[in-house]
Amino acid sequence: MKIAIVTGASSGLGEEMVNQIASRYRRLDEIWVIARREEKLIDLKATETTPLRILPYDITKEENIQKLKLLLEKEQPNIRLLANIAGYGKVGKFHEIAYDDTLGMVDINCKALTAITYVCIPYLRRESKVMQFASAAAFLPQPNMAVYAATKSYVLSLTRALNSELKSKKITVTAVCPGPVETEFFQVACKTKEEVQYFKKLFMVNKINVVRKALIDTHCGVEVSVYGLPMNILRGASKIIPHKVLLKGQEVITSNDLSFKPKRKKRFVSQW
Repeated sequence: MKIAIVTGASSGLGEEMVNQIASRYRRLDEIWVIARREEKLIDLKATETTPLRILPYDITKEENIQKLKLLLEKEQPNIRLLANIAGYGKVGKFHEIAYDDTLGMVDINCKALTAITYVCIPYLRRESKVMQFASAAAFLPQPNMAVYAATKSYVLSLTRALNSELKSKKITVTAVCPGPVETEFFQVACKTKEEVQYFKKLFMVNKINVVRKALIDTHCGVEVSVYGLPMNILRGASKIIPHKVLLKGQEVITSNDLSFKPKRKKRFVSQW
Protein backbone atom coordinates (compact mmCIF):
# COMPACT_ATOMS: atom_id res chain seq x y z
CA MET A 1 0.00 0.00 0.00
CA LYS A 2 1.47 3.34 -1.11
CA ILE A 3 0.70 6.20 1.25
CA ALA A 4 1.59 9.75 2.21
CA ILE A 5 1.56 10.95 5.82
CA VAL A 6 0.85 14.57 6.71
CA THR A 7 0.99 15.96 10.25
CA GLY A 8 -0.77 19.19 11.16
CA ALA A 9 -3.29 18.37 8.44
CA SER A 10 -6.33 20.09 9.95
CA SER A 11 -5.53 23.62 8.74
CA GLY A 12 -3.08 25.99 7.09
CA LEU A 13 -0.07 24.53 5.33
CA GLY A 14 -0.99 20.99 6.37
CA GLU A 15 -4.47 21.18 4.87
CA GLU A 16 -3.08 22.71 1.68
CA MET A 17 -0.42 19.99 1.51
CA VAL A 18 -3.12 17.31 1.60
CA ASN A 19 -5.01 19.11 -1.20
CA GLN A 20 -1.97 19.28 -3.45
CA ILE A 21 -0.75 15.76 -2.71
CA ALA A 22 -4.20 14.42 -3.60
CA SER A 23 -4.14 16.24 -6.94
CA ARG A 24 -0.52 15.44 -7.85
CA TYR A 25 0.08 11.92 -6.51
CA ARG A 26 -2.67 9.92 -8.22
CA ARG A 27 -1.07 6.53 -7.50
CA LEU A 28 -1.36 6.80 -3.73
CA ASP A 29 -3.73 4.37 -2.07
CA GLU A 30 -4.24 6.57 1.00
CA ILE A 31 -3.13 9.77 2.68
CA TRP A 32 -2.83 9.43 6.43
CA VAL A 33 -3.76 12.75 8.01
CA ILE A 34 -2.69 13.50 11.58
CA ALA A 35 -3.99 16.33 13.77
CA ARG A 36 -5.78 16.85 17.08
CA ARG A 37 -8.95 18.36 15.58
CA GLU A 38 -10.80 15.32 14.30
CA GLU A 39 -13.79 17.32 13.04
CA LYS A 40 -11.50 19.32 10.74
CA LEU A 41 -10.02 16.11 9.34
CA ILE A 42 -13.51 14.73 8.70
CA ASP A 43 -14.41 17.89 6.78
CA LEU A 44 -11.18 17.59 4.79
CA LYS A 45 -11.89 13.95 3.94
CA ALA A 46 -15.22 14.95 2.38
CA THR A 47 -13.44 17.21 -0.13
CA GLU A 48 -10.73 14.83 -1.38
CA THR A 49 -10.84 12.13 -4.04
CA THR A 50 -7.87 10.23 -2.58
CA PRO A 51 -8.93 8.18 0.47
CA LEU A 52 -7.85 9.77 3.74
CA ARG A 53 -7.18 7.79 6.89
CA ILE A 54 -8.00 10.02 9.84
CA LEU A 55 -5.63 9.77 12.79
CA PRO A 56 -6.80 12.27 15.44
CA TYR A 57 -3.55 12.22 17.41
CA ASP A 58 -1.91 14.76 19.67
CA ILE A 59 1.63 13.87 18.63
CA THR A 60 3.18 15.51 21.68
CA LYS A 61 1.87 12.53 23.67
CA GLU A 62 3.98 9.38 23.60
CA GLU A 63 0.96 7.06 23.59
CA ASN A 64 -0.09 8.50 20.22
CA ILE A 65 3.38 8.01 18.75
CA GLN A 66 3.11 4.40 19.86
CA LYS A 67 -0.33 4.11 18.23
CA LEU A 68 1.17 5.26 14.94
CA LYS A 69 4.10 2.88 15.36
CA LEU A 70 1.77 -0.08 15.92
CA LEU A 71 -0.40 0.92 12.97
CA LEU A 72 2.65 1.06 10.71
CA GLU A 73 3.78 -2.35 11.93
CA LYS A 74 0.34 -3.77 11.20
CA GLU A 75 -0.17 -2.22 7.75
CA GLN A 76 3.47 -2.33 6.53
CA PRO A 77 2.88 0.55 4.08
CA ASN A 78 5.23 1.98 1.50
CA ILE A 79 5.54 5.61 2.62
CA ARG A 80 6.16 7.59 -0.55
CA LEU A 81 5.94 10.98 1.15
CA LEU A 82 6.14 12.11 4.78
CA ALA A 83 5.32 15.76 5.44
CA ASN A 84 5.98 16.90 9.01
CA ILE A 85 4.08 20.19 9.21
CA ALA A 86 2.59 20.22 12.72
CA GLY A 87 3.98 23.02 14.87
CA TYR A 88 3.35 26.46 16.31
CA GLY A 89 5.12 29.56 17.56
CA LYS A 90 4.62 32.35 20.05
CA VAL A 91 5.67 35.97 19.67
CA GLY A 92 7.04 37.81 22.71
CA LYS A 93 10.02 38.13 24.99
CA PHE A 94 11.30 34.81 26.30
CA HIS A 95 10.42 35.44 29.95
CA GLU A 96 6.97 36.82 29.10
CA ILE A 97 5.69 33.82 27.11
CA ALA A 98 3.83 31.28 29.23
CA TYR A 99 5.94 28.39 30.51
CA ASP A 100 3.63 25.76 28.97
CA ASP A 101 3.68 27.53 25.60
CA THR A 102 7.46 27.73 25.66
CA LEU A 103 7.96 24.04 26.34
CA GLY A 104 5.07 23.21 24.02
CA MET A 105 6.96 24.69 21.09
CA VAL A 106 9.91 22.42 21.85
CA ASP A 107 7.63 19.41 22.27
CA ILE A 108 5.83 19.67 18.95
CA ASN A 109 8.37 21.46 16.74
CA CYS A 110 11.31 19.27 17.80
CA LYS A 111 10.38 16.22 19.88
CA ALA A 112 7.21 15.20 18.00
CA LEU A 113 8.77 15.82 14.58
CA THR A 114 11.75 13.69 15.56
CA ALA A 115 9.54 10.90 16.88
CA ILE A 116 7.31 10.82 13.79
CA THR A 117 10.35 10.74 11.52
CA TYR A 118 11.96 7.97 13.57
CA VAL A 119 8.97 5.60 13.47
CA CYS A 120 8.35 6.27 9.75
CA ILE A 121 11.88 5.78 8.39
CA PRO A 122 11.69 1.95 8.32
CA TYR A 123 8.76 2.25 5.89
CA LEU A 124 10.43 4.62 3.43
CA ARG A 125 11.51 3.00 0.19
CA ARG A 126 13.82 3.97 -2.65
CA GLU A 127 12.81 7.39 -4.05
CA SER A 128 10.63 8.18 -1.02
CA LYS A 129 10.51 11.82 0.06
CA VAL A 130 10.48 13.49 3.48
CA MET A 131 9.49 17.12 3.99
CA GLN A 132 10.34 18.72 7.32
CA PHE A 133 8.69 22.11 7.74
CA ALA A 134 11.12 24.51 9.36
CA SER A 135 11.01 28.28 8.77
CA ALA A 136 13.14 31.15 7.52
CA ALA A 137 13.45 31.85 11.26
CA ALA A 138 15.89 28.93 11.28
CA PHE A 139 18.53 30.98 9.47
CA LEU A 140 19.43 33.19 12.44
CA PRO A 141 18.32 33.92 16.02
CA GLN A 142 15.02 35.79 16.33
CA PRO A 143 14.52 38.10 19.32
CA ASN A 144 10.87 38.03 20.42
CA MET A 145 10.58 34.58 18.80
CA ALA A 146 13.63 33.09 20.48
CA VAL A 147 12.38 29.59 21.21
CA TYR A 148 10.44 29.23 17.96
CA ALA A 149 13.49 30.19 15.89
CA ALA A 150 15.69 27.85 17.92
CA THR A 151 13.32 24.93 17.33
CA LYS A 152 13.31 25.59 13.62
CA SER A 153 17.11 25.73 13.57
CA TYR A 154 17.00 22.25 15.08
CA VAL A 155 14.65 21.08 12.31
CA LEU A 156 16.93 22.52 9.63
CA SER A 157 20.03 20.90 11.11
CA LEU A 158 18.34 17.53 11.60
CA THR A 159 16.96 17.58 8.07
CA ARG A 160 20.29 18.27 6.42
CA ALA A 161 21.95 15.51 8.43
CA LEU A 162 19.23 12.98 7.57
CA ASN A 163 19.38 13.93 3.91
CA SER A 164 23.05 13.02 3.96
CA GLU A 165 22.49 9.79 5.89
CA LEU A 166 19.69 8.54 3.65
CA LYS A 167 21.21 9.55 0.34
CA SER A 168 22.64 6.07 -0.20
CA LYS A 169 19.07 4.71 -0.06
CA LYS A 170 17.89 7.29 -2.63
CA ILE A 171 15.64 8.91 -0.03
CA THR A 172 15.46 12.71 -0.13
CA VAL A 173 14.87 14.81 3.01
CA THR A 174 13.98 18.46 2.38
CA ALA A 175 13.74 21.32 4.88
CA VAL A 176 10.97 23.74 3.91
CA CYS A 177 11.78 27.23 5.19
CA PRO A 178 9.06 29.77 4.36
CA GLY A 179 8.73 33.26 5.74
CA PRO A 180 5.37 34.56 7.00
CA VAL A 181 2.48 32.63 5.40
CA GLU A 182 -1.22 33.47 5.33
CA THR A 183 -2.46 30.83 7.79
CA GLU A 184 -3.81 30.62 11.35
CA PHE A 185 -0.22 30.70 12.61
CA PHE A 186 -0.15 34.37 13.56
CA GLN A 187 -3.56 34.28 15.22
CA VAL A 188 -2.01 31.74 17.60
CA ALA A 189 1.44 33.31 17.76
CA CYS A 190 0.46 36.92 18.43
CA LYS A 191 -1.24 38.45 21.45
CA THR A 192 -2.88 41.38 19.64
CA LYS A 193 -4.34 42.24 16.24
CA GLU A 194 -1.66 44.91 15.90
CA GLU A 195 1.06 42.26 16.09
CA VAL A 196 -0.75 40.20 13.45
CA GLN A 197 -0.99 43.21 11.14
CA TYR A 198 2.72 43.92 11.63
CA PHE A 199 3.68 40.45 10.43
CA LYS A 200 1.26 40.68 7.52
CA LYS A 201 3.21 43.70 6.30
CA LEU A 202 6.45 41.71 6.36
CA PHE A 203 6.53 39.65 3.18
CA MET A 204 3.36 37.61 3.84
CA VAL A 205 2.88 35.00 1.09
CA ASN A 206 0.17 32.62 -0.05
CA LYS A 207 0.21 29.06 1.32
CA ILE A 208 -0.67 27.57 -2.08
CA ASN A 209 2.56 28.88 -3.59
CA VAL A 210 4.67 27.77 -0.63
CA VAL A 211 3.32 24.21 -0.76
CA ARG A 212 3.62 24.04 -4.56
CA LYS A 213 7.29 25.02 -4.44
CA ALA A 214 7.93 22.67 -1.52
CA LEU A 215 6.55 19.73 -3.48
CA ILE A 216 8.52 20.63 -6.61
CA ASP A 217 11.76 21.11 -4.67
CA THR A 218 11.25 17.87 -2.77
CA HIS A 219 10.61 15.98 -6.02
CA CYS A 220 13.82 17.47 -7.46
CA GLY A 221 15.88 16.53 -4.41
CA VAL A 222 16.50 20.08 -3.17
CA GLU A 223 17.81 20.03 0.40
CA VAL A 224 16.40 23.40 1.52
CA SER A 225 13.24 24.84 -0.05
CA VAL A 226 12.85 28.60 0.36
CA TYR A 227 9.94 30.42 -1.29
CA GLY A 228 10.31 34.01 -2.47
CA LEU A 229 13.14 36.43 -3.13
CA PRO A 230 13.11 38.17 0.31
CA MET A 231 13.58 34.91 2.23
CA ASN A 232 16.29 33.76 -0.18
CA ILE A 233 18.07 37.06 0.38
CA LEU A 234 17.77 36.52 4.14
CA ARG A 235 19.23 33.05 3.81
CA GLY A 236 22.15 34.33 1.76
CA ALA A 237 22.77 37.24 4.12
CA SER A 238 22.78 34.94 7.14
CA LYS A 239 25.66 33.01 5.58
CA ILE A 240 27.96 35.97 4.95
CA ILE A 241 26.97 38.72 7.39
CA PRO A 242 27.64 38.27 11.14
CA HIS A 243 24.44 37.51 12.98
CA LYS A 244 25.17 40.32 15.42
CA VAL A 245 24.91 42.82 12.56
CA LEU A 246 21.71 41.29 11.21
CA LEU A 247 20.16 41.29 14.68
CA LYS A 248 20.98 44.96 15.11
CA GLY A 249 19.37 45.68 11.75
CA GLN A 250 16.27 43.79 12.81
CA GLU A 251 16.20 45.81 16.03
CA VAL A 252 16.30 49.04 14.05
CA ILE A 253 13.51 47.97 11.70
CA THR A 254 11.17 46.73 14.42
CA SER A 255 11.68 49.88 16.49
CA ASN A 256 11.33 52.15 13.40
CA ASP A 257 14.53 53.85 14.54
CA LEU A 258 16.17 54.62 11.22
CA SER A 259 18.60 57.08 12.77
CA PHE A 260 20.61 54.29 14.37
CA LYS A 261 24.26 55.09 14.92
CA PRO A 262 26.78 52.49 16.07
CA LYS A 263 27.76 52.92 19.69
CA ARG A 264 31.38 53.34 20.60
CA LYS A 265 32.89 50.35 22.25
CA LYS A 266 33.22 50.80 25.98
CA ARG A 267 36.61 50.31 27.52
CA PHE A 268 36.73 47.01 29.33
CA VAL A 269 37.17 47.34 33.06
CA SER A 270 37.13 44.19 35.12
CA GLN A 271 34.65 44.14 37.99
CA TRP A 272 36.31 41.17 39.67
